[in-house]
Amino acid sequence: MASPYPGGEREKLVSKLPATLRQALKVRAAQLSTDVQDAVAAGIQAWRDHPDQLPAVDTAGAESFGTYLPEGLYDGFKADCRTREVSYIQGLAQSVALWLAQNPAASAQPVRRLIVCNQKGGVGKTSVAAGLAQALAEGAEHILKAALAAGLSNEDAQSLAQAGGQRVLLVDYDPQGHLSHQLGLKAIPAGEESLVTHMLHRDQAQHSLLDLTIPIDGERFGDQLHILPAAFDAFLLDSGLTIFRGPRHAALERALAPIEEHFDVIVIDSPPSLGLSMDAGLYYGRQREDERPAASGLIIPVEAEDTSAQAYGMLINQVDSLARDYDIQIDQLGLVVNKFDSRRGYIATSSRDKWMQLGTPPVLAVVPDLKEQREAVRLQKALLAYAPTSEQSHAMRQIAKGLK
Repeated sequence: MASPYPGGEREKLVSKLPATLRQALKVRAAQLSTDVQDAVAAGIQAWRDHPDQLPAVDTAGAESFGTYLPEGLYDGFKADCRTREVSYIQGLAQSVALWLAQNPAASAQPVRRLIVCNQKGGVGKTSVAAGLAQALAEGAEHILKAALAAGLSNEDAQSLAQAGGQRVLLVDYDPQGHLSHQLGLKAIPAGEESLVTHMLHRDQAQHSLLDLTIPIDGERFGDQLHILPAAFDAFLLDSGLTIFRGPRHAALERALAPIEEHFDVIVIDSPPSLGLSMDAGLYYGRQREDERPAASGLIIPVEAEDTSAQAYGMLINQVDSLARDYDIQIDQLGLVVNKFDSRRGYIATSSRDKWMQLGTPPVLAVVPDLKEQREAVRLQKALLAYAPTSEQSHAMRQIAKGLK
């Protein structure tokens, strides 16, 4: 927390302040990464400069409060209190109240919702969702160490590290449950509470979805990464949504909304389909009214071959149709050219180049088809924990870095 008053002597201020103001001051200073003493100094200066008489603050029950002010400010403050015929306690209370009014807390942004989707099977959607979630949750010190060990410059390593350390929920929304299996977890049995039951019958749920999430162990993630496992009966979700009495397109949001406050990012591993459940996933990733553009949206894994381009066109048609129907904005945050192998020749390299030339959405990373990902899956371990310095792990960090 850098002080706006570097150097120079400071003088101790000892006065009283109501407990409510003192607590509000402490919380707001922490929210804005400001020292309390600097906040008080700024408030007193603003109070002295204020042209009008400020309303009185109820100081009944005020308790002892001390801080340090830049040299000369305390004397000027006391002189102004005498001129304005208010007590030092009242003057300080007005100063703190004025600082709080002039320095509101930054409005809380909604949880970021990243929908990893492609109705074409076999493109490695699950591996991208898992790797991205791991990269967003991975501790900065671990990212730096891995990046430097792989030969990246200190500047590039620092840039990658800025994306990590977030509270991430990884949701296995795919009825096949590959994500859960890859991380050594079993799907939630049919009939038990799950994401599906919370989507279709939330009013009957006995537990919070938060209770169903499982932390991904490992020092690299520091309890920042949790997964909501697949449900065994997720194959019935589309038929359940067909007869759902509520707004079907908002069913996923309805289920996840109560636990959003516990996470910074929610990554959805979507089903490989164009059905109602996919509509709900796309709708969940829309830009909300109080959200900055491109904070949430779609991450689309593709392969460097022709059928991926055809599948991409089908997905975008569905996105555009949903956006028109509900008058919403669904941002395509980027493509991931996955499982790339230049040894496959002209088809692979020319397809990769076409994806790169597309421009919008941008290609966030080209992930090579190497053995580390397959080995991590076989061992049911997180890729970034199993092979933190591998090219694939760095590609996942590159995707995280590329998100605004």
